[in-house]
Amino acid sequence: MIFEETRLRGAYIIEAEPHKDRRGFFARTWCQQEFEEHGLNPRLVQCSISFNLKKGTLRGMHYQEAPHEEAKLVRCTMGAICDVIVDLRPDSPTFKEHLAVTLSAENRKMLYIPKKFAHGFITLEDDTEVFYQMSEFYSQESARGFRWNDPFFGIRLPLEVAVISERDRDYPDFRRAT
Repeated sequence: MIFEETRLRGAYIIEAEPHKDRRGFFARTWCQQEFEEHGLNPRLVQCSISFNLKKGTLRGMHYQEAPHEEAKLVRCTMGAICDVIVDLRPDSPTFKEHLAVTLSAENRKMLYIPKKFAHGFITLEDDTEVFYQMSEFYSQESARGFRWNDPFFGIRLPLEVAVISERDRDYPDFRRAT
């Protein structure tokens, strides 16, 4: 696997290295040893998928507070998303900065999201599926979020939001959420 650290320290874009032959290819998408070598949390306790019918579906911005903070490995297995993360680590030089990455079935890129980051995405195509691997179990008591369009962050999405849950739409701005 190829690990490329982003400008948000600890967040990585990860690409599989395909071994091709006449059948197609084979590639590793997760390896505990390689994650440890890059200083990433290799713990995996839960995997989930999100299937989204319509282009313009927004999910986020979500995170979990202590003691259930989670690292995530996110991959788009069908369709495409604009994946957005926000650094919520108060001691980080990139505190409250965000990064957007296109993940698609075609580019097969993955995004490693460290603990204390918020995460969300908007679908760029109909019938998009996202696969998550998490380091902690989901805890409703620790689940938090803020509005994706909070002016404090200035997140710009590549298209208009067409579908959003009531919960995600009604999250408070980050300043009121903390």
